Amino acid sequence: MDKLKQYWVAEELERALGDPENPDSKMSFKKVIEIDESEEFPHEEIAWLYNWKLQHYYVPVNCGGEFTSFEEFVAFVKVLCRRDQTIGIAFTTLFWSFITWMAGTEEQKQRLATYIKDEHGAMCLGYSEKEHGADLVGGDLTATKVPGGYLLNGEKWPINRATISGISYILAKTDQEDGGARSLSLFMVEKSRLDSANYYNLPKILTHGIRASDMSGIGFKDCFVPEDMLIKGEGAGLEVALKGFQITRTLCAAFSHGAADTALRTTLKFAINRVIYNKTVFDIPQPRKILLDAFLDLLICDCETIGAARGFHVIPEQFSVWAAVVKYFVTVQLETMINNISSVLGSRFYMREEHDFGMFQKVLRDNSIISVFDGSTTVNLHALMLQFRQLTKHRSRRNSAKMEKIKSRLEIIYSLEKQLPTLEPEKLEISGRGADDTLQGLEIALEQLKGLKNANIEPLVLEQITNLTECILEEVNAHDQEIANSAFEFGHDQSPELFEITKKYCALHAATACVQMWIYNRELLGEFFASGEWLVLSLNRLLEPFGHSQKVDQSYQEKVTQEMLKLYNENKAFSIVPFQLAKTQQQENIKNASSELQHA
Repeated sequence: MDKLKQYWVAEELERALGDPENPDSKMSFKKVIEIDESEEFPHEEIAWLYNWKLQHYYVPVNCGGEFTSFEEFVAFVKVLCRRDQTIGIAFTTLFWSFITWMAGTEEQKQRLATYIKDEHGAMCLGYSEKEHGADLVGGDLTATKVPGGYLLNGEKWPINRATISGISYILAKTDQEDGGARSLSLFMVEKSRLDSANYYNLPKILTHGIRASDMSGIGFKDCFVPEDMLIKGEGAGLEVALKGFQITRTLCAAFSHGAADTALRTTLKFAINRVIYNKTVFDIPQPRKILLDAFLDLLICDCETIGAARGFHVIPEQFSVWAAVVKYFVTVQLETMINNISSVLGSRFYMREEHDFGMFQKVLRDNSIISVFDGSTTVNLHALMLQFRQLTKHRSRRNSAKMEKIKSRLEIIYSLEKQLPTLEPEKLEISGRGADDTLQGLEIALEQLKGLKNANIEPLVLEQITNLTECILEEVNAHDQEIANSAFEFGHDQSPELFEITKKYCALHAATACVQMWIYNRELLGEFFASGEWLVLSLNRLLEPFGHSQKVDQSYQEKVTQEMLKLYNENKAFSIVPFQLAKTQQQENIKNASSELQHA
C-alpha cells in the first residue's frame, strides 16, 4: 500500500487519534458514548480536528487548501466515522463548501476558504422544509429583491448544524409567480453579516441516533442578505442544488463505511472471544458465515465507493447516474449488513454498556439515518429510473470509437496507481445523457478477462469470474429490453415494479465495479486481492437473487475468512485497500517490549 499516497492522510489521522478502544484516546469509544448520552454537541473534539488542520482537506488546492482527490477524502472520513458518526458527520458538513467551489464567484471562493481554514468555520444546508420535505420546488421560503440584495422570509428544517454553523446555504423562491424549476435561487448566507434581530434558530430536534448533533433549523423574518451572497444568479438554485447532491450523496457512503467497519470489528472481537457450547461463537458455522458475508459486503461497497470517488475526477458529467447508485446501494447494503451481524452479538447488540461500552448499539442507531441523508432511497431510485430511457438508447448506439474512449476512462478510474486529473465540479450535469461507463464497459471487461488465460490466476477462479461477468451482461441486456418494451413515462407516479428494476440496476453496477477494480489492480493490492476468490464470492452474493451463481469450493470461503481475521489481528481497515489503523494497546505493548529487549 506504500505506493498509494492517497491513503496517507487517513493513516496519519488514525495515528493521531489513537486506538478507539483505549479510553484515554481522542474520540475513544468510551468518550463518544459519553457524548452521545449527554446529547451535547462535541465542541472539544471538533476543535481538535480543526487544530489538526483537517479542514484544509475540504478546500481545493487552487483555493489555498490541500484537497487533492475524493478517494483521499473518503478514506479519512471513514477514519472519523469508524470512531463516531456524530463527530464525522458534524465535521463533514464542511463538504457543502463544494457548492461554492462548483458554482461560486472567485470572491466567494476566497472568502469561504479563509472562513474554513483560518476562522474554523462550518456550514449547513437549508433546502428542506417541515411541510414539504424532499419537494424542493414546493418550498415556501422566499427571497424578495430589494436594493442591494434580498429579504428572506420563511423557515428551513431539519438541518444538521443549523444553529452552530456560521454559513447556511439557503434555497429560496425568487420568482413566486412562476413556481417552476427556475423559480429557486441559492444563497450562501453568512450569519455574521446579518442583523441578528431578523433571523432565529429553531429548537434542537431529539433523535434516536447521532444524538449529540446540532439537528435543528433556521428561520428568517424580513432578513436582508446582500446580493453578493447569491450563488450563480437568480433562477439557478435548483440546478446548483441538484448538482451539489451528486457530490454529497456519493460522499455519504464514507459515513456508512466507517460505521460498518466498527460494527464488524466489535462483533468479530466478541465472536472470537465468546465461548459457548464448548467452542467460540466464531467457530459455529452460522455466525461465521454471517461475519464472512459482512466482510464481503464491505469489499463490494469499497469497489463501488472508491470507483465513484475516482470517477468524479474523470467523468463528472455522468454522476447524475453514479451518485444515485452509490447513495442507494452502498448505504442500504451496509445498513442491512449491520442489522444482519447484530444476531451474532445476541442480546448484547441491544445493550448500551456491556460490550465495547455499547458501541454496536450506538452504531446501529446512528447509521440508520445515512440512507435518508441528501435524498432517501426512494428519491435516489426515482432519480435513477428517470434516466433509464437515455441509458438504454446510449448503450444501443455505441461503436468502436466510443468503446475505446470508455476503455481509456475506465483505466484511469479503476487503476488506483493512476494519477487523477484535477477535479472540475463545474462539469457536473443534471443529466448524464445516457452515459454510464462502468456498465457500458462490460464488454471491454469480458475481453480483458479472456486475455488473462495465461496469467498467474487459478484457471477455475478465472473461469468463474468470466462466467459471472457474462451473467451481469446478460442481466443488463435484459434490463435494456425491459425498459425499451415498457410503458415507462416521466413523473413521480412510478410503479413498485420499476423501483425493483432500479434496485437491480444498482446491484449490477456494484458487481461490475468489483470486476473492473479487480482487472485493473491485480498486481497492486496483494495476493489475496489478486487470487480472486473474494470476487467469485462477491459476484455470487450479488447475482444469486437474479438466478445466477457459481458452485464454489469451501476453500474459497475459508481463504476470505482468514483474510478477515488477518486484517482484524493486524488492525487494518476491512477494505480492498487495507490501510493501517491506529495501533491497539496490545500492539503498543509488544512494540515497547521489543524495543526494551533491543536496548537491554
